[in-house]
Formats: sequence, structure tokens, C-alpha cells
Amino acid sequence: MTTLVQPTTEPALRVGGLVLAAGAGSRMGNRPKCLLQLNGMSLLERQLQALSLAGVRPVGVVLGHHGERILQEGILTRWAAQQVRNLRPDDGHVSSLRIGLKDLPTGLDAVVVALADQPLIDVQAVKALLAAFAQRPAGTQMLQPSVKGLPGNPVVFSGEVMAQILAGEEHIGARQWQQAHPEAVFRWETPHSLYRLDVDNEADRQAVEASTGRSLHWPPDLVL
Repeated sequence: MTTLVQPTTEPALRVGGLVLAAGAGSRMGNRPKCLLQLNGMSLLERQLQALSLAGVRPVGVVLGHHGERILQEGILTRWAAQQVRNLRPDDGHVSSLRIGLKDLPTGLDAVVVALADQPLIDVQAVKALLAAFAQRPAGTQMLQPSVKGLPGNPVVFSGEVMAQILAGEEHIGARQWQQAHPEAVFRWETPHSLYRLDVDNEADRQAVEASTGRSLHWPPDLVL
């Protein structure tokens, strides 16, 4: 018996992704935070796994400091992620964001921008973001998760916002776009603290262990 598949009324969104991993990790002994391991998997690989399994593609990873060491892991190859180089990583997140956006194809419906040091973002977390973005209030173009009124990550914004950021001056990134268009930002309130959790320093690493009962470990060659 042949099963008839009804056509969908709306095409699936074409969603690309960026993972920002260009930082020096100065508060972590100048080590690549994204290579911290949780349950044997690096934080960067966890992000790429989550995005890929949620159907986000293509995904670019913006590298700067520690780029060669990160590439040694083979993570980008395993998840078919695109390498994007920021030759001036000390210029900050806006610089990495703009370089990454320029490398993504035009015509995307949405872009997910993730940080490489968020240990608990998984496929369910990304799918929840995309579902909320698809159902966002009319007139909004950017979604930011909010936990108890505090901003979290990843963020999701439309292809139109991507184009506007790239058409703007070099200091314009997602945060600056939000400030200029507050009425177009959807603060998606969620009880899940994982959207607020990242690892910037040793205290953060210990806090993750205390709150989750799971340890974050450095690869052997990065142990101080």
C-alpha cells in the first residue's frame, strides 16, 4: 500500500549557524576553553553536534587564538563545519561575528549564533530555540533566550537581520542591532538555566561541576 504524504503548507526554514571560538581564554590560563571536555566530549564538539542534529546547516566555526590546536582535534571535519579565520581576534566578538556571517551563504531564513564555551547546550536546547523563533511575535526578527530576566545564548535572528548587520558599520554586531531595534527583539523567557551557563574562568568551571555533578576536564596537553 502506498502512503500518500500530504505537502506541508510552509517550507522548512533554512537555518545556518555560527560558533564563535576565536578567544584567547586569558582567564583560563590562555587556553582554548572550547576544548574543555564534558563526559569525554569537548564543548566545541557538543555545540556542533547539537546544531547538526537540530538540522542547522551550514555551520561555520570562527577561529582565532588557538586555531591550530583546535583544528588538531578534527572536530570541524567530523561535523562538516566550515573553518572561518579571524586574523584579528582581539578585536572581539563583533569582529568574529561579522567575519562568520560574511562566510555564510545568502538566502538563509535564520542564523543561530552560539558560543563555544556553553557546556549544556544540546540538540533539545537548539530545537527549542528554533521552535520559539518560528512562533515569535509578529514584527520581531531576533530571539534571545532570557532566564529570570537575564540574557542568554545562543541567539537566533532572521536573514534580514544578517543582511542589515553586514551592511552596517564595522562596529555593528548582534548586540548593537538589538539596541537599535528593541521593538524587533523577542526576549524568550525560559526556566532553563543552561542558556545562561558558560565557562569564562576557573570559578565558572567549578560552578558547573557543583550545579551538575559533572566534571569539566582539559585534554592532557592543556593541563597546567
